[in-house]
Amino acid sequence: MSEKLSEMKCEACQAGAPKVTPEQLPSLQAQVPEWDVIDVDGIQQLQRVFKFKNFKLALAFANRLGELAEEEFHHPGMLVEWGKVTVTWWSHSIKGLHLNDFIMAVKTDKLA
Repeated sequence: MSEKLSEMKCEACQAGAPKVTPEQLPSLQAQVPEWDVIDVDGIQQLQRVFKFKNFKLALAFANRLGELAEEEFHHPGMLVEWGKVTVTWWSHSIKGLHLNDFIMAVKTDKLA
């Protein structure tokens, strides 16, 4: 992949779009080392917990991420708690990981 993930934009992802393959996964994971690939009900997802000093800072981060998600038209799962935000990326339409999820993970890291 010649272009950096942080410089890429999300593409429209619809049912039938290609999922990240097992061969692509290690290279993409290397670009988001603090994210875990998890399995939820058979669906691969990217997840990371961001820690903050208090709820107000966690909420401000979640709001910035919400703005970014709207700009990219790709939306994460977010759990906002005192001092932390758990962010989960996956592509609902394909029930798994797409390149968009890795693009957004990199962009999420830049917000923290």
